Amino acid sequence: MLAKRTVKNQITLPKAIATQFPGVEYFEVRTENRRIILEPLQRGQADATRRKLAALKITEIDIADAIKWARKRKG
Repeated sequence: MLAKRTVKNQITLPKAIATQFPGVEYFEVRTENRRIILEPLQRGQADATRRKLAALKITEIDIADAIKWARKRKG
């Protein structure tokens, strides 16, 4: 199966793959030996991450600001 990276660096998972992960919204992404590895992040793990961010008082706005800052530095 093929997946194409868009100009916005987005990849759509083929339906045959996506249907194997019902209910999964997020994937942990890493590289390994020049391969991209996606691991489904279960709801409980996502909730744990949200709790950790909340404990650190990191908001969605903080994250959005950090992304904007990083993108400015890149260009």
